[in-house]
Amino acid sequence: MPKISKEKAEFKIVDAFNGLEIVDADYQEQTFSKHVHEGYTIGVIDKGAQRFYRSGNTHIADEDSMILVNADDVHTGESATLGGWRYRAMYPHPSHFESITHDLYDGKLHAPYFSNAVIKDPQLSEQLRLLFAQIDSHASKLLIETILYSIMMNMTLRHSSTRDIPCDLSGSKQRLLLVKEYLDAYPQEDVSLVTLSTMAGLSQFHFIRQFKKQFHMAPHSYQIQVRLKKAKALLMLGIKPVEVAIDCGFHDQSHFNRHFKRSMGTSPSKFQKQAVLYKMI
Repeated sequence: MPKISKEKAEFKIVDAFNGLEIVDADYQEQTFSKHVHEGYTIGVIDKGAQRFYRSGNTHIADEDSMILVNADDVHTGESATLGGWRYRAMYPHPSHFESITHDLYDGKLHAPYFSNAVIKDPQLSEQLRLLFAQIDSHASKLLIETILYSIMMNMTLRHSSTRDIPCDLSGSKQRLLLVKEYLDAYPQEDVSLVTLSTMAGLSQFHFIRQFKKQFHMAPHSYQIQVRLKKAKALLMLGIKPVEVAIDCGFHDQSHFNRHFKRSMGTSPSKFQKQAVLYKMI
């Protein structure tokens, strides 16, 4: 009988920041020879441990630790335990990080260098896992890009060789109101973070921070609330929940149901029956 391989590697390109490659891998006997990527490798170990060469030394990343490989760094990879290792990783391009440093360092474009190949940062690990979970659940582009932007910003501030503190920004209330009005008018649109920050005349970093300060929620959270507001109106007109989900920009019925129940405390179908019955009475 031929030996059945237990190796797993699923790659996909996410529609965020002009394309982001991610991988979900579970390796038992896989060995990577020396190679490079044009993008950074940022991963989190879910189980087991990985041994790899990078920057002249051999490193071991165990469970819940993060792997950092700079763009064009020569590196390898193999299991450091008998059971192999499982991890999820993303491969942002240097240009993705340049947008971060442009926001942080007075308009200077700089792709950061991460000197540590393995880090223990529970908050970043959880953020990275949250990103993958939202990708798996087909979250909106705005939410995925917001989480991704936060991860890269925090990594740059905490773990790169440059640690300047960004200056504050004020006087943008009117431009933020224009963005809010746009989200109100087009709740179903899968708008990007870049589009909204450009509309506000702010960098992406400052846009997220200023929007949350002004409206007490992140842009993607506000977008969800606007979508739910439209959904309630459509449900009250008697439109089927499955059609409402699509019309309001939700990926699918379960995604719509989850957000609706979190906001309203009931399902869309129950809300519709009760609301329509109330109107009839």
